[in-house]
Amino acid sequence: MNFTEITDLDIPELQIYRHLRDNAVTQDNSFIADSPKVVNMLLETDIEVRSILATEKYYQENRDLIESKNVPTLYVGDKKLMESITGHKIHHGVMMHGIRPLEASLDDLDDQIIMLDTLSKNDNVGAIARSAAAMGVSSYLVPKQGPHPYGRRALRVSMGYISKLKVHTYESIFETIKTLQKSGYRVFTAEATSDATNLADLKIPGKWVLLMGHEGNGISKEVLAACDETVQIEMEADIKSFNVGIAASILLYQFKMRSK
Repeated sequence: MNFTEITDLDIPELQIYRHLRDNAVTQDNSFIADSPKVVNMLLETDIEVRSILATEKYYQENRDLIESKNVPTLYVGDKKLMESITGHKIHHGVMMHGIRPLEASLDDLDDQIIMLDTLSKNDNVGAIARSAAAMGVSSYLVPKQGPHPYGRRALRVSMGYISKLKVHTYESIFETIKTLQKSGYRVFTAEATSDATNLADLKIPGKWVLLMGHEGNGISKEVLAACDETVQIEMEADIKSFNVGIAASILLYQFKMRSK
């Protein structure tokens, strides 16, 4: 392996590691991944990798994997130097600059889809991606206005499993729901309402979309009306709701196991 030892923290090539934060978008759809588990999972895919910034120890421990990917630039430095670049303390020895894979079109998505209304927390976007991958629900619909699954924090929380999902970002939630319905999907939304179907009583077809709403605001009346059916998870009377990531995990398991 040919290493580029870091001696100048201000070289232009390193600024992507310093400045690309959550929800930032570059013209070439760059992303930054960190932690060995996430980086190693991404290296096992066909995602384009521009560079790796890591300690010598990381390179030694993962030599075969890195050499198989043929990464153009391998920067090497110690943790203290890496912290100088990121501006915060790190507990791992590697970061990676990659390019998001091309988005899937709506027509390329599978029969079972997890869809998000606009969430505010990158952690939840990542946690839902991880649960979807675990349940074998491999199509992920997210709004353009909101955290992206390849955002730095979302990617880390997903443990890199977002790389196993087809991702499509939509502009209009209403047009997207209508298009999905015309394609034969039954669109379910998760919300505790007076007319919601209890999860235990829900009949789940083979082709479905599960729409999860905002952490605090839930789903608007207009969006609820556009969907085919609302589902709620039965819970104690004095408990108002689950965290959206937890709710998505429960619902995905039931939807996947009970689909016709």
